[in-house]
Amino acid sequence: MHKIALATIALSLIAAPALAGPKEDAVAERQAYFKKLGGNMGPLAKLLKGDYDAATAQQHADALADLTTQDISGLFVEGTSTEDMPGKTEALPVIWEDMDGFAAKYEALATAAANLKAEAGKGKAQLAAAFGPVGASCKSCHDGFRD
Repeated sequence: MHKIALATIALSLIAAPALAGPKEDAVAERQAYFKKLGGNMGPLAKLLKGDYDAATAQQHADALADLTTQDISGLFVEGTSTEDMPGKTEALPVIWEDMDGFAAKYEALATAAANLKAEAGKGKAQLAAAFGPVGASCKSCHDGFRD
């Protein structure tokens, strides 16, 4: 009896991701994408607060800049806002109401990240100067488009 119960639980865990629909998949992919961005911002911020290492700074700046060259429009499927999926996402409905404004914020992030990539390995002062606009770009999008 226990073997049947364990097998049923195991199969349900394997099948659960297959039950997710395109909206849930888009939200999961979107959240994973932004976690990758944050996963590179954090180490860069630590380098500014502590010991600077050019190779580490360049590695994270490169990764961040490369991420911002990706087309993320497919991650913003209609019906995946906080209003549509409460508790599952922090994407405000205004994203879909002002997609041009949202795209402009993302383009500003890409521009700032490209500059960060060019400056990060040159020194702590250059990293700091280039990091500020990236952080400001992130904040401006969070302020307008994230709950």
